[in-house]
Amino acid sequence: MTGALYALFTLTLLAIVAWLIRLALGEAERSDATRMVGFLALFAGAAWLAMAGFYAPLEKVQGLPQKIFYAHVPCWPPAYLGFALTAVGGIGYLVSRKEQWDHFALAAAEVGIVFCTLGLITGPIWAKPIWGHWWVWDLRLTSALVLWFVYVAYLFLRGLTFGSDTARTFTSIYGILGTAAIPFVYFAVDIAKGSTLHPSNPARAGLPAEMSQTLAVGMLAYVLCFGYLAARRLEIARLDERLLLRDLQGGA
Repeated sequence: MTGALYALFTLTLLAIVAWLIRLALGEAERSDATRMVGFLALFAGAAWLAMAGFYAPLEKVQGLPQKIFYAHVPCWPPAYLGFALTAVGGIGYLVSRKEQWDHFALAAAEVGIVFCTLGLITGPIWAKPIWGHWWVWDLRLTSALVLWFVYVAYLFLRGLTFGSDTARTFTSIYGILGTAAIPFVYFAVDIAKGSTLHPSNPARAGLPAEMSQTLAVGMLAYVLCFGYLAARRLEIARLDERLLLRDLQGGA
C-alpha cells in the first residue's frame, strides 16, 4: 500500500504539471477541472488529517510534537515544484515571448512561496519542543531560508519592473537561476555530514508503514492544493490582462 500511495503521488504531481501548462496556454478547460482538483484536494486533506490524528502512531521519543512532521514535510514538494515551474515558465517566455508563460511563472512562484513559508513556520513549531530552540542556523534551515528569500526577491523584482519586455526577460532569467538553490536545500543534510540537527530526508529514513502512508497522503493533498491555487492564480492573471486591455482600449 505504501508504494502504491507514493506512485499515486508521483502520477498526480506529473498530471498537475501537465494540466497547469495546458491551462496556461489555453489548451484546457478551466472552471470544471479546477473545481474537481479543489474537491480532490479537500478529500485528500480530510483523509490526511484523519490519518495524522488517529492512524499514525505516536513516535516513542518525540511523542505528540512529532505529529507536526505530517504538516511540515509535505510543504516542500509543492514549494520545490512551484519554483521549478517558475523556471519552466521563464524558459517558455524566453523562447516564445508569449505572456502566458510569464503568467505561468508568476503563478507558480507565488504558490510555491506560500508552501515554502508554511514549511518555514511549521519547522520551528516542531523544533522548539524537540531541540529546545525555535531556530538554529544549521545548513538545512539556513539554506531553506535563503531559498525563500530568493523567490520573495523574485516577486519584488517583478513588482518593481512591471510591464516591459526587458523586465520580463530579466525576471525570467532570475527565476531560472534561482532553481540552483533547490538541490542544495534538499541535500543539505548530506552535505553537512552529521553537523546539522535536522533529521535526514524521510524518504530514506525507513519510516514505519503507518507513518509513511500518512506522509504520502499529506504530500498528495498538498500537491493537489498547489494545483488548485496555481490554477486560480492563472485565472486572476487572465482577468487582470483583460481589464488592462479594456482600460487601454477605453483610453484610446
